[in-house]
Amino acid sequence: MSAARHFCLILHAHLPYVRHPEQEEMYEESWLVEALVESYVPLLGLLAAQQADGVAASLTLSLSPTLLTMLGDPLLHARTLIRLDRLDHLAAREAIRVGDDPLLAPLVTVYRQRVRAALDLLESGGAGGVIAAFARLRDQGRIEIITSAATHGYLPLLRDEPRAVRAQLAVAQDFYRRVFDRPSPGLWLPECGYYPGLEQAVAEAGYGYVVLDSHGIAHGTPNPRYGVTAPVVCANGLAAFGRDPESSHRVWSRDEGYPADVWYRDFHRDIGFDLDAAALAGVLPKGGGRVPTGFKYHRITGRGDRKDLYDLDRARERIAAHVAHFRADRGRALARAAAGGRENPEPVLVAPFDAELFGHWWFEGPAWLDGVMRGMAADGVALSTPTAYLAANPVLQNVQPAASSWGEGGYNEYWLNADTDGLVRDLGVAARRMVDLARRFKAEAPGSLRHRALQQAARSLLLAQASDWPFLVHAGSAGDYPARRVRDHLARFHHLDRALDTGTIEPRILAALEFMDDIFPGIDPSLYA
Repeated sequence: MSAARHFCLILHAHLPYVRHPEQEEMYEESWLVEALVESYVPLLGLLAAQQADGVAASLTLSLSPTLLTMLGDPLLHARTLIRLDRLDHLAAREAIRVGDDPLLAPLVTVYRQRVRAALDLLESGGAGGVIAAFARLRDQGRIEIITSAATHGYLPLLRDEPRAVRAQLAVAQDFYRRVFDRPSPGLWLPECGYYPGLEQAVAEAGYGYVVLDSHGIAHGTPNPRYGVTAPVVCANGLAAFGRDPESSHRVWSRDEGYPADVWYRDFHRDIGFDLDAAALAGVLPKGGGRVPTGFKYHRITGRGDRKDLYDLDRARERIAAHVAHFRADRGRALARAAAGGRENPEPVLVAPFDAELFGHWWFEGPAWLDGVMRGMAADGVALSTPTAYLAANPVLQNVQPAASSWGEGGYNEYWLNADTDGLVRDLGVAARRMVDLARRFKAEAPGSLRHRALQQAARSLLLAQASDWPFLVHAGSAGDYPARRVRDHLARFHHLDRALDTGTIEPRILAALEFMDDIFPGIDPSLYA
């Protein structure tokens, strides 16, 4: 009997915690709207369609605690509905403006359908409706849901204070259990960042597996017998899956990846910058300025500023070609891995991606994803989850993985560099102060003013540790917002630190901070003690 061939598709859905109740309108809150309209709701749609069609395929979805918090937040829910309603009106106006243009009219129809699908889901499901929809798919066996660290802290940079690492992992597991009434079976390591020894804290928090970049497995000790075509197990029993480099290359390569095809939609050209202000009424910020709307009418075309109009039919032809290429290419790789009578453990290719890649960054991504899942299932490949794979393959090679990440350069350079070293140093100081506070005030009764202040200090520290902020600082994107977010959270932390230290906690200020950063109810500060 030949070994089963497995393909594990893992999508990591994450956004940093962006919530500004102190301002009526904040552009960065639109990041959630973009992800909903362009990625999360289309993903729900394609999974539901596969379920209806009886496609034997499943995937793993990582939902970060910050994203889950925002998806279930009543304030953000109300604001998202307002933004979606504006986009719906924009789509109606655009349908009139473009008329029966053979290229633009079909595209406007697609945009309007996506906005309406998101509106319908949020109006019918209320705050948390998206979470409930994913939970139903999990209960139907279509997806496995896991989580990430509490605020997506980049763990290799927190390792000097082990309690900070443990808090990121334990708070996330506790929050997942509150949302889904069970523990998360696996953990998405933020940015796939790993260092030897991290497996201890991961296992202590109750996670059964992690995903590493290819070289985290390939450079392990001893040399992994099957490379990344089988997971390995650490000495403490934590399983580690390695990213298939070719699956990643086909999608992520800047020059050779599928999303770079000249017939695909250009991400950067947007009517928010092309049309006059009157045509964008109600969409542009009240204070002026231009922002993207998500309505984009041009294709990549080639290098340079000149862009041709997008042709939906030609793009669909390219999607079909890229699906066929990926199926054949990865099918051959699985056949090679299974050659020679290998049956234990069975070969598996693991393809982890950011969920927002499909639809937001790569407009054609959801259709490609759907085609790949349907096609590989038809080819007899088992589209498995890590938990299902481990249940079928309980005996794995014992390997100590190597330090790694999936960031540029493969290690820590994208989060620790000349642009971010000051932020990283300040986070280390705050983490050590949090440990000191937790030890000094560990006897405080839950609900007391001091205990609440200690909880809020922990929230502020966790939020400051998000990997997104140093990433965006180094990338030079999002203006000064990322650095400002770190400074604001650290300022709130140090205010609470001083108030606890001097016994001068102001109830009004504490209540305001709790309202501003309304995340992780019931957080246990003793994690730092």
